[in-house]
Amino acid sequence: MAVASMTDVDAALPGIEAHPHARAVLGPALPGPPRDGAPARLPSHAYLLHGPAGAGKRRIARALAAALLADGAGDEESARAVLERVQRGTHPDLTWVKPSGAAEMLVSDIDEPVVAAATRTPFEAKRRVFVIEAVETLNEQAANRLLKTLEEPPAYAHLVLVSDRREEVMATISSRCVHVRFDAKPAEAIARVLLAEGRADAEAARACARLALGDAGRARMLASEEGRALRGAAEGYVRAALAGGTGERKWVDLLQAAKGAGESAGELAGERLAQELELAPSRERRKLEREAQEGRRRVERRARARALDSGLQLAELWLRDMMCVREGAQELVYAVDRMDELEADTQAHGAAARAGVELVRETRTRIALNVGEELALEALAFRLQALDGRRGSLVLGHSRT
Repeated sequence: MAVASMTDVDAALPGIEAHPHARAVLGPALPGPPRDGAPARLPSHAYLLHGPAGAGKRRIARALAAALLADGAGDEESARAVLERVQRGTHPDLTWVKPSGAAEMLVSDIDEPVVAAATRTPFEAKRRVFVIEAVETLNEQAANRLLKTLEEPPAYAHLVLVSDRREEVMATISSRCVHVRFDAKPAEAIARVLLAEGRADAEAARACARLALGDAGRARMLASEEGRALRGAAEGYVRAALAGGTGERKWVDLLQAAKGAGESAGELAGERLAQELELAPSRERRKLEREAQEGRRRVERRARARALDSGLQLAELWLRDMMCVREGAQELVYAVDRMDELEADTQAHGAAARAGVELVRETRTRIALNVGEELALEALAFRLQALDGRRGSLVLGHSRT
């Protein structure tokens, strides 16, 4: 990749052509010589890449980091070497930050890796780039630490913040960044990929793609054995609750499915960490083993929490689909492979669907605030059971007190 080609937006940022807003914002900011007497292009000190999960934000963030770090590389071979090191995550002037807390970004994730490091000049490149994932999970202390760097960044420092939920990013952080919007992938495109990869038949691929809400990675998960188990548990939970089957304790199935997702993620993380330990000096191995064990536990907790929230979202989408069926808008249904079950549930409990959606959303918020998971799911099951066309608003109002 020649240095001159960095002026070609599509070449420098592969995949950006699918996101017109992101292309319009990032294209003029890519480093390169002035064009036709125009002033030199200067990238912003901070960008907020936002949009649904799976839209390609992280891939573009890495490509943007490569473009910034390759500026001034001198020749094609040197620019290609920069790109390869950025792709491997081994460039000394690139810092990539992910939350270490089970549900939030901690001060320790930001303080030394970003705030302190930003005060030190680059090792090799003209710039230092800091990519911070899931910036909406910054706790108040971590956000306050990052704020000073955002307000008074060194000229060589560039921060690329990434968020799947822009509305949850603290206003003090969001307002100091250039916003770069990424759009969800069309469900039809995601379904074609699932079908081409042999992950599901045509009907299931359509359902997984629609239920994923534009997130291709989530669609693949839903089409997997683990995803099918989570979806079955979520739909079984809400259907049993609506039918008055709270004695079946279907919430236990949902908790078990989430636990299984956490364990699977922990096993994968453990395998990666074991490979890293093999290369570590023997004198540091004991310390690294302790850190690796703690890191694996954090991965398991995060994956379990994400899976449980995804399960509740699937329950919410089931109720939403019931609303569509009740209003005669079957073409808007997401779970297109479950039409018979949806129509049966709608006929029996359709009047409860709208209030049920609000109850599920409320429960997702409560669990995110560390309310006991099993207790919250059990309470939700009883509230869903109590809903009907006459009492829905009454129960919903009571649940918010």
